[in-house]
Amino acid sequence: MTQRANPSIGFSQKDARHLHHPHDDALIVSIRARDYNMHQVLVDNGSSADILYCPAFQQMGIGREQLVPTNAPLIGFGGTRVYPLGVVTLSVMVGDYPQQVTKDVAFLVVDYSSAYNAILE
Repeated sequence: MTQRANPSIGFSQKDARHLHHPHDDALIVSIRARDYNMHQVLVDNGSSADILYCPAFQQMGIGREQLVPTNAPLIGFGGTRVYPLGVVTLSVMVGDYPQQVTKDVAFLVVDYSSAYNAILE
């Protein structure tokens, strides 16, 4: 199987068959990160970082010793500053065989409540 340097994920008219157009619905997907099936992942092109919320991080069984420290705050969570617990790089798989994309993603882990488990930029 040929690997592409920058694989892309696309959506067809068939994928949008249950949407009312024009729409402004959020794109919520499921991914496989590490060996964990993660649901409720928001795809946000306007985001400046890939975010992993602490409850999902804990459910994945990853130890805090695997976090790489960072001191850069995130702004935008209700206008407040949120300081990440650290950065963790996970292998993320999206799609179904034979149209799968696997990529290493550096997530900022934040201890903040959200309706989502993660945000992908």
